[in-house]
Amino acid sequence: MTEELSVAVLGAGSTMGRAMARNIARAGMRVRAWNRTADKARPLEDDGAGVFDSPAEAAQGAEVILTMLSDADAVLDVIAEAAAGAGDGTVWLQMSTIGEAGTDRCVELAGRHGLRLVDSPVLGTRQPAEEGKLVVLASGPDELRERMQPIFDAVGQKTMWVGQAGAGTRLKIVTNSWVLAVVEAAAEMIGLAEGLNVDPRLIFEAIEGGPLDLPYLRLKAKAITERNFDPSFRLGLAAKDAGLIEESARRHEIDLPLFATIRRRLQEGAREHGDEDLSATYLTIAPSRHAI
Repeated sequence: MTEELSVAVLGAGSTMGRAMARNIARAGMRVRAWNRTADKARPLEDDGAGVFDSPAEAAQGAEVILTMLSDADAVLDVIAEAAAGAGDGTVWLQMSTIGEAGTDRCVELAGRHGLRLVDSPVLGTRQPAEEGKLVVLASGPDELRERMQPIFDAVGQKTMWVGQAGAGTRLKIVTNSWVLAVVEAAAEMIGLAEGLNVDPRLIFEAIEGGPLDLPYLRLKAKAITERNFDPSFRLGLAAKDAGLIEESARRHEIDLPLFATIRRRLQEGAREHGDEDLSATYLTIAPSRHAI
């Protein structure tokens, strides 16, 4: 029963972590929340969650630990603290995007501390997280599928089980490469259109209803043309993820010259606009046209 499941959510003050923790609590599970800045997690108390001062306190008595943090180093530092409060055999849902090398380190740490790792990054940004409509890319022990499904159902509209731990991360890397490529292409398309005095609305009239007419392309192009960079997926995190994609390409000796360029562009934009939305990569294309 979901009401019997106790879940420690570490990183519960981030945009994604807070939304996921709230949906888990509203599904009837007990949530034990921790965030480095505790005040960011305090709103979860309105949904019945407990907010704790350390990862170890949050993990104490929890059957499941869920990590949603910014990068591999943060995940590993926090879970090392949490392990002090976790019981042997506690399930660890690692749902952050941390790349292959980071996941390898998690596998090693989980074995050292007697944790059962489910590598389960998610597809989706702020709105899907808030609505419980993420896509969970789960990988880990088959015998944990049924037990973890109530959590995945609370945060997502679809769960894919794709193999043993590490397979979920590899799928996330591949899908992220498409997400980032679409947004960078949209930004450059809008920049080109404006430079050529072409109304960007004409682009979408031209492709409407055809195979090139992508909802996500329209969404990000709208944000760019309106100069609305309220973050649903921060450019700084996108640049980090682009680095993880290149890391995997090097690991597997895959030549991705297009993505090397995209990674450089995202990192360039993140230096000044890292806390804005990924679509703010546009601002590196045509800085003289920042204002509408």
